[in-house]
Amino acid sequence: MDYQYLKLAENGTICTVTISAPKSLNALNTAILTELEDFVDHFDCNKYRCLIVTGDGEKSFVAGADISEMANLQMLQAQTFGSRGARVFRKIETLHVPVIAAVNGFALGGGCELAMACDIRICSDNARFGQPEVGLGIIPGFSGTVRMARLIGMGMAKELIYTGRAVKADEALRIGLVNAVYPQAELMSKAIEMATRIAANAPLAVKAAKLCINDEYDMPADEAIANESTIFGRCFLTEDQKNGMQAFLNKGKCEFQGK
Repeated sequence: MDYQYLKLAENGTICTVTISAPKSLNALNTAILTELEDFVDHFDCNKYRCLIVTGDGEKSFVAGADISEMANLQMLQAQTFGSRGARVFRKIETLHVPVIAAVNGFALGGGCELAMACDIRICSDNARFGQPEVGLGIIPGFSGTVRMARLIGMGMAKELIYTGRAVKADEALRIGLVNAVYPQAELMSKAIEMATRIAANAPLAVKAAKLCINDEYDMPADEAIANESTIFGRCFLTEDQKNGMQAFLNKGKCEFQGK
């Protein structure tokens, strides 16, 4: 599929996808969601070890969902639109490689929801996060009510969603919505730096760690611990484990092959 709204770049085993609809501040419409879903569906997790998601321009990561498209939707149409966005974001959340959101500028509504679907969020010092939907007579529709509460706690999530208040980068860092804040000029280099560090590790182990963290979040503690033990044991079936530990014992460095 040829993409009109996505720009792709690669740096070794790191892939960057940039959402590019500058006139609407990269607002998500059906066309962009369709392209994003196709991109994720065809993403080569054997070729790439990390994915970076960002937005085009200095003003906006993703300003939200496209209100001009939503304004005249009927109930079932709105449910379809919301389900599409939620489905795409869930695919990002469960992608077999880590996903870093490099948030530049506005991440409101659907933009905040997209960032929250990623494994790690870093942002520029001019970033703004929020779920302003109640001011439009709706609620977050791309799983924002689910992920925000899990990321920053129920009390803070309720405050932000009920009030529609946007938070600046420093507050987003304080409440745990983002992992780090950087000057805008450094954002992408810092994202590449983090992705490079991730990509240098054993890819099967990173994949297993992501699977554990995602799956075990809602498990009872005993079940989660047993699940981790099982997946830990499976790591010892890989060449990466054997080569990595042997390199450590020999005081060397391992180039992991993902086998």
